Amino acid sequence: MLDAMANDGWSVTPDFVSLADSLRLQVECQVSFERGEFHRAGVGKGESFSVRDELRRDHVMWMVDSGSSPEQKLWMKKLEMLRVALNQQFFLGLFAYDGHFAIYPQGGFYQAHLDRHAGTNDRIVTVILYLNDDWQSGDGGELKLWTTVGEKTGAFQLIEPRMGTMVCFFAGDYWHEVLPANKPRMSITGWFRQS
Repeated sequence: MLDAMANDGWSVTPDFVSLADSLRLQVECQVSFERGEFHRAGVGKGESFSVRDELRRDHVMWMVDSGSSPEQKLWMKKLEMLRVALNQQFFLGLFAYDGHFAIYPQGGFYQAHLDRHAGTNDRIVTVILYLNDDWQSGDGGELKLWTTVGEKTGAFQLIEPRMGTMVCFFAGDYWHEVLPANKPRMSITGWFRQS
């Protein structure tokens, strides 16, 4: 994964989280959604935040350290090892992590975007973990990741959101979108920050 990040700026790691642990995170995601703990995702930050159906149609539940479940704590432990490895390899000064569970209902999507908010330098590395068992070609919901820094044209990768797969990329460099999902799609999306 570190070699791919060094060479390409992005990586895809199947089975980064075991099937058993991924299934436990999936159950937590689904149960929390059914309890109404998610809210509609929006775009922008602070006063510029708004829900815009034409740009994205997903629901999120932010993770809170103090209320972490045993499943989230296992995920956070893996993320801490990843944060240390990224700092050692790239001297990034990554200090904190923010993340949320995400559910895309059938038909849900997120148009092309960068993960770093305009005018900020807070999100440095994006980390996505997929929580979808038995995902098949044709189910949609792929991550379309353009592979040229700063461009949303030209070469791209289509990454299927398969259970336990982790995607990692530099947040301010790579345009990406979530293609329309043909069935509900679950993930954990988060960002390593420098502060």
